[in-house]
Amino acid sequence: MKLLVISSASFIRSDSGWQAYTPYVNEMEIWQRYSDEIQFCCPIWESDRGLFVRKVPFVMNEPVVLEEFNIKSVSAILRTVLILIPNSVRIFKAIRTADHIHLRCPGNVGLLACFVQILFPNKIKTAKYAGNWDPKSKQPWSYRLQKWILNNTRLTKNIKVLVYGEWEGASANIKPFFTATYTEKDKKETPLRIPEGTIKLLFVGTLSKGKQPLYAVKLAHKLLESGYNVRLDLYGEGAERENLTAYIQENKLQQNIELHGNQKAEMIEKAYQESHFLILPSQSEGWPKVVAEAMFWGCVPVATKVSCVPTMLANSERGILLTMSEKEDIKLLKQCIDHHHDYKKKAIQAMEWSQQFTLDYFENEIQKILTNH
Repeated sequence: MKLLVISSASFIRSDSGWQAYTPYVNEMEIWQRYSDEIQFCCPIWESDRGLFVRKVPFVMNEPVVLEEFNIKSVSAILRTVLILIPNSVRIFKAIRTADHIHLRCPGNVGLLACFVQILFPNKIKTAKYAGNWDPKSKQPWSYRLQKWILNNTRLTKNIKVLVYGEWEGASANIKPFFTATYTEKDKKETPLRIPEGTIKLLFVGTLSKGKQPLYAVKLAHKLLESGYNVRLDLYGEGAERENLTAYIQENKLQQNIELHGNQKAEMIEKAYQESHFLILPSQSEGWPKVVAEAMFWGCVPVATKVSCVPTMLANSERGILLTMSEKEDIKLLKQCIDHHHDYKKKAIQAMEWSQQFTLDYFENEIQKILTNH
């Protein structure tokens, strides 16, 4: 079986072989195990452009090269028109010679592939929609268009669209799915932390406006002002670092809040195992990986009501859903800190839920999709 993967995710040429974004390579390594050959239809870079990459560890056919494009400006739209036809032709030819078509959405290439795949109703297809499938969320028109095409059973046939969460209005094309980080072997007895003494808060993610790390800092600040002994550790880099540093220095919070930058997975895992709460005030998510990872180690998630987060947290039974009102959110945190039984219950339920979704289970589900479609 020849598997064709169509994606905006670029591959990079190097002297030692092909490279790509590390989490993407990790997942594709699983998909390729259940195909006889694999080919990618995507843009090609000559350097990694600062991306966190790894060498592709499996044999792959020479990629079908697509030109990168976007539609964010008038000049970009004009350029897109010029490359739209050759890109469409390349995607069409690649699909024609493949047995199983796998689309990666949302993205510009994914949108184009959504249109081209309509011409192949009998081809077996899957699509992974890595963004927020919530039909009520505010999203770019191109994202909404991709979701509409993929969900439409008249236009898109013979497909399983893997989405995060269960949503009203989902057609027979849609299959609720998940992403995993840890294996069955990673499961081990993790002592539950009781929130007393130093309350350890954690933020993991890009320091961007969309992730709102400053809100996590402000919550920690409010708890300190309320007399709680709090420590907040932030892992990640991004444009908001300067604003965070300024706020921390201005309010003399250096002893309680620390920016660690990007760190290795082992250090992040240790932080999950030692922290009481993960704070994620993100404005948008697909599958919030850090929430599932924190839950795996009994770290109670405190996150916004975006995408499938309310389902993951069972509407606050396995964590705390932020309202984005400082006064209300501090009240919710205090209640959980002050009532150890409630905290312990949330931590146990979070751990039990997250530990279902291991890489072993993920691989088993991928195998079913590719062999039993």
